[in-house]
Amino acid sequence: MKKIRLLTLFVFTLIFGSASAQIQKGNIMIGSDITSLGLIFQNSSTTFNFNLDPKVGWFIKDGLAIGGYVNFGLQTSKGAGSDVNYGVGAFARYYVEDKNVRKLEFSKRVRFFAEANAGFAGRNPASGASTNGFNIGIGPGISYFITPNVGLEGLFKYDLTVGGGNSTTANRLTLGVGFQIFLPSAKAKQLYKEERNKK
Repeated sequence: MKKIRLLTLFVFTLIFGSASAQIQKGNIMIGSDITSLGLIFQNSSTTFNFNLDPKVGWFIKDGLAIGGYVNFGLQTSKGAGSDVNYGVGAFARYYVEDKNVRKLEFSKRVRFFAEANAGFAGRNPASGASTNGFNIGIGPGISYFITPNVGLEGLFKYDLTVGGGNSTTANRLTLGVGFQIFLPSAKAKQLYKEERNKK
């Protein structure tokens, strides 16, 4: 029950709290990209696909965050088995501060960024080539802040996996749509201390 109250308080503060600068040094970024989510119905066959990319980052300086991510993707089809994608690693995200780029931003709520990642990943289809090994990715993105603390975003990314399996390399382009929640680390610590004191 205590954990549920802490989570509720945390989410409430994130959504309705205010932050003067979401991408300031010391802030925390928590969220996920959802690459695809859907069901396909065709000729009495059902296909389900889903890809989730949760991440947590810390702003080590204004506009620059580093952190970790986990990736999990699944596609299942009746009679055809399951395709599984996975990954884990570190990422860096830089919000563009250049004045010429900022002029392109059509709203004060919009921010452009670039993100790069490195880690371990694998693609293992039910049939066909599989690749497991070192993974790198890079791409541009855009965030739209619906509140001072919550941003909806799109991220267009190129990923390359090199390693073992039936195929030594795997390339893919993805368009991830998701959200990020930004919280000053001092506020997060305060919420945690308040909840611990209630015990």
